[in-house]
Amino acid sequence: MEHPLSLFRYCPKCGSPRFEVHNGKSKHCADCGFTYYFNPSSATVALILNEHGELLVCRRGKEPAKGTLDLPGGFVDMFETGEEGVAREVKEETGLDVQQADYLFSLPNLYLYSGFLVHTLDMFFRCRVADTSHFRAMDDAADAFFIPLRDIRTEDFGLESVRKGLGLFLEKELR
Repeated sequence: MEHPLSLFRYCPKCGSPRFEVHNGKSKHCADCGFTYYFNPSSATVALILNEHGELLVCRRGKEPAKGTLDLPGGFVDMFETGEEGVAREVKEETGLDVQQADYLFSLPNLYLYSGFLVHTLDMFFRCRVADTSHFRAMDDAADAFFIPLRDIRTEDFGLESVRKGLGLFLEKELR
């Protein structure tokens, strides 16, 4: 596999073209000595159940995996905690206000964005919202609806980490 930093040809600090692979995680500038470590971007996934035990799912309105099912969530902004990021993403995509976000687990993922493969660390949160009856698909969600847990087919979800994480969640919930 090609080094993830192979697209970065110049040192971001001094602009030198002598920006070379240092090890499996970094590139180093032979001129100014700057070393850049390629770390995953933080992303969030929300698991929201209504009073009937149904899970809120979205239909992706944009690539990657446009048209497939997804869970509310997205990238964490700078200076945000994971909890703040998941609450903001849920609000942007559904209009729902997260009252509590409890961290469950994380999974690594690869996310193709604008032709660039972004390595992410997807953090899964069980979220409680104030009112599950008033929501609508917004932002990059083309649709949003609740589905009974027993009717969920993980293969209908387009992103690998969401499929895997949803499988882990359902294992515990359907016991």
